[in-house]
Amino acid sequence: MVHTDDDDRVVEEYRANRGRVAGYERSRLLLLTTRGPGGPRTTPLTYLPDGDRVLVLASAPGTAPVPGAAPAPGAPTLPAWFHDVLADPVVTVEDGPFSFETRADVLEGDEGDRLLARAVEAGAVAGGHGTDAAPVVALPRARGGPPPGLPWGQALVLVHDTFRRELALIRDEVARGGPAPGAQLRVSCLTVCAGLHQHHHGEDAGMFPMLARDPALGPVLDRLRGEHAVIAALLDELQAVVRADASDGDAVLREVDRLVEELERHLAYEEEQLVPVLDAAPA
Repeated sequence: MVHTDDDDRVVEEYRANRGRVAGYERSRLLLLTTRGPGGPRTTPLTYLPDGDRVLVLASAPGTAPVPGAAPAPGAPTLPAWFHDVLADPVVTVEDGPFSFETRADVLEGDEGDRLLARAVEAGAVAGGHGTDAAPVVALPRARGGPPPGLPWGQALVLVHDTFRRELALIRDEVARGGPAPGAQLRVSCLTVCAGLHQHHHGEDAGMFPMLARDPALGPVLDRLRGEHAVIAALLDELQAVVRADASDGDAVLREVDRLVEELERHLAYEEEQLVPVLDAAPA
């Protein structure tokens, strides 16, 4: 299948705007570059968080579908990028401003069926129209880096912005999700909680000790460590609510709002105090 002009437009806009594309503001979007028989091919795809991996669905060809949209009538069942993956599972993923190489895994059997059902329930793909048998492909996350040459402080802002965006998407999904969160929304909440825990642990163990060489930053770092403890408690509370057997959508939304409010204050203060220092550090 030949790339469409709209694919090219989305890819160009995605790269120019570090992952943001008009019309996909309420979608999780990545770029997948495959190495098939016809050479490298980059395809924009919507994805679902799933812990330390993301899931993409081989449900329709062409530009990443808006969640809930059915493929065009008469469209081929399997997109070209999926055939590429079958030929060579080593792929490159661009996730916003970050890029990494990984090995795609086509999920089969009970696991594939379970995850496809979860995706359909979340509205990530329409049921019927042949999508009820769409293959699910897992892309394990790997350590990726920001754009080359970017100052450390600006790289930190990019990381923060990925959390801001994901939490905004989750809040929107919780608000629209009705009385009880679906299975995918629970996984998305738990995934972002784990990501924030890992990010703050990395700062406490790595970045802050490095910056502590400057005694003037001592009070700033002490405050940030204290805020990390507060946010960790909020994350634990959100996870407890999400994991509850009878999760209440209103209760989840309240916990998300508490987390977002505290996190936004923390990120704003951290960026105000540390970005100038990090930007002045050698690359």
